[in-house]
Amino acid sequence: MPDTKIPRQAMPKQRPKERIRNFNEVALGFSAELAQKEAERCIQCKKPFCIEGCPVEIDIPVFIELVAEGDFESALAKIRETNLLPGVCGRVCPQEEQCEIVCVLSKRFEPVAIGRLERFVADWEIREGKMAVPEVAPPTGHKVAVVGSGPGGLTVAADLARLGHKVTLFEALHKPGGVLVYGIPEFRLPKAIVARECEILEKIGVELKLDFVVGRTATVDELFEMGYEACFLGLGAGLPWFMNIPGENLVGVYSANEYLTRINLMKAYLFPEYDTPIRVGERVIVIGGGNVAMDAVRSSLRLGAKEAHIIYRRSRKEMPARDEEIENAEDEGVIFNFLVNPVRYIGNEAGRVKQVELLKMELGEPDASGRRRPVPIEGSEYKMDVDTVVVAIGNGANPLVPSSTPGLETNKWGYIVADAETGKTTKKAVWAGGDIVTGAATVILAMGAGRKAARSMHEYLTTGKW
Repeated sequence: MPDTKIPRQAMPKQRPKERIRNFNEVALGFSAELAQKEAERCIQCKKPFCIEGCPVEIDIPVFIELVAEGDFESALAKIRETNLLPGVCGRVCPQEEQCEIVCVLSKRFEPVAIGRLERFVADWEIREGKMAVPEVAPPTGHKVAVVGSGPGGLTVAADLARLGHKVTLFEALHKPGGVLVYGIPEFRLPKAIVARECEILEKIGVELKLDFVVGRTATVDELFEMGYEACFLGLGAGLPWFMNIPGENLVGVYSANEYLTRINLMKAYLFPEYDTPIRVGERVIVIGGGNVAMDAVRSSLRLGAKEAHIIYRRSRKEMPARDEEIENAEDEGVIFNFLVNPVRYIGNEAGRVKQVELLKMELGEPDASGRRRPVPIEGSEYKMDVDTVVVAIGNGANPLVPSSTPGLETNKWGYIVADAETGKTTKKAVWAGGDIVTGAATVILAMGAGRKAARSMHEYLTTGKW
């Protein structure tokens, strides 16, 4: 029976002083006892808004009821009916803004910890040495190309493979997973979790082609010439933005993309075991206030920085990062510098960054984002010594695939124009979804776009109607 008197169960974590010396997961996960206790809080609403809040439409009340009953295997099977990446989503999805925010319990109590329960059942399967592989429909004879193995591409590949279509997943890098492996640190999402969930894809018949740069190795049109009948573009938004201020070319000024890719995918955190050095020095500053900025600044501490600073032009209230990530950073000793913005970087005689000049800001009226606009305070400049700078202010669309694909329309920012409900682009038999359409967003929203695109692609493949 549901028990609303049970408080929301806290997530066990590594202690801050211990975890800043390693790249192991910070959140340790629920035990079976904690998971069942948390699941017992669910009141099994007649109208479960949590399902509506989930972009991939997991039947949340049913999976939670199964957890409460101790039937973890069935709970996982229920999740995998619509989501092949529970270990990923349970760790990095912003449930507090989606399924949990609409939980009926949140009106009087704290919402059910849906994401933590999802992670628990995925981790339970690993501990038990199991790997349940979803059933696949008989082969249809149709061939599909999926470009990009991030969360959107993985979802499309999974959905279409389960429907019996022959799916090939093309990935430019040497590991599948996209932003899941190059962008999110090991302490938040272990690479082994991503690799395992990609392995399940291969077991249902998805072919992985790595080191294959669509737009260079082959164009989209050439994929069609190779026999593919439909193509999904899950390219992500991997073109880093800079501020175009003096000194950005100095050694030691990184984009967050390069910095995190070196650390995560190229395993600089395991140097010298992996030959990808990354020098941080004693003081690192990270420009930005989103989840990527938190990932970069927390990684810096683990790489040996004595001081790791966030430089953010608004106040803490306006920071777009998840509260949990900000709190973890605070606990680990990250220094937050609010209402300041860099105006130039200053180098030494060897061309390496040694200082940043900052300008103080104050908050004015709200801008288009709904947040109060930062306004410079004239004459308030000051300098800070620094060894490494990481610019984490967002990413844009890489033009490689759009520029090599005639008939594919993009908007003024370079993102692919696609229908929000179907993912259809302006080019016949080509769909797109995730960050390459919306701009940088969340893992689960990319997966939701992939789910919609897969439905539309299946309809096209089976009816021939565009």
